[in-house]
Amino acid sequence: MAEAVFRSFDQEGLDREYNNRGKVANTDHKIYQSEGSKRAKAAFKTKFDVTYGDGPDELLDLYLPAGAGPHPVHLFFHGGYWISNTKDDFGFMALPFVEHGVAVAVVEYGLIPSVTMAGLLSHCRAALAWTWKNAEIFGGDANNITLSGHSAGGHIVAMLMATNWPAFDPEMPLEPIKAGCGISGLYDLEPVRLSFLNKDLGLSPAAARAFSPVLLEPEVRVPLLLPVGGEEGPEYIRQSQDMAGAWLTKGVDAKVWVMPECNHFDTINQFLDPVSVLSNAVRDQIGV
Repeated sequence: MAEAVFRSFDQEGLDREYNNRGKVANTDHKIYQSEGSKRAKAAFKTKFDVTYGDGPDELLDLYLPAGAGPHPVHLFFHGGYWISNTKDDFGFMALPFVEHGVAVAVVEYGLIPSVTMAGLLSHCRAALAWTWKNAEIFGGDANNITLSGHSAGGHIVAMLMATNWPAFDPEMPLEPIKAGCGISGLYDLEPVRLSFLNKDLGLSPAAARAFSPVLLEPEVRVPLLLPVGGEEGPEYIRQSQDMAGAWLTKGVDAKVWVMPECNHFDTINQFLDPVSVLSNAVRDQIGV
């Protein structure tokens, strides 16, 4: 019998739990996302490659509704296990929101190994800080900012909620957002460190602890929705359940939503359909 490396999982079993592409036979999701992003880029007023910092990857794309505003603002952080993907493939995120009067920012950030995990998170914090400070410039409402992210992006959402914002930037308020949504997210990095992924990530035991939001104190105590696919496997479901359980005891209204018959890519692809249950749920968080 193979030795357990994390809970009841041996190495092969743990690697299988975190190999999302290996668990999904149909990879057409990338085609659907690309087509949806093309639709969004053609349909809405846009501002591409807006700089929010000094680094070459500190960029975001804005998808803007008609009218002067102020409009609610929704920031999205893409997934890819912190090592892959770009904002360019996630313009479809605007489809459920812009027609409802919401300005959408799709955020680019530096990827490991070009940056460390700390550097990556610093980029994402800078993106939110820039948005809060400059919302008026693009017709946004700094008092109505929400976040969502998929997979590694869900981790980023939680880490931004675990940020002491005035310590990061003295101009920032304690709670610069009103709600967050972590879709199929990763909140406990110890099993990630022990899996095949760490060949690229290079997380130490100390780093895995430091960057696991399930172990951290929330600084921004606003509602947190945690959708996860019912077909993603026990580890992904546990990640969301443990996250909700930990932060519920610390004053965050955290809710797990296991979405039946959804795999890791079906969850985020809900945003390709403006009337999907997830699109409606996040619009409810925004208040539109």
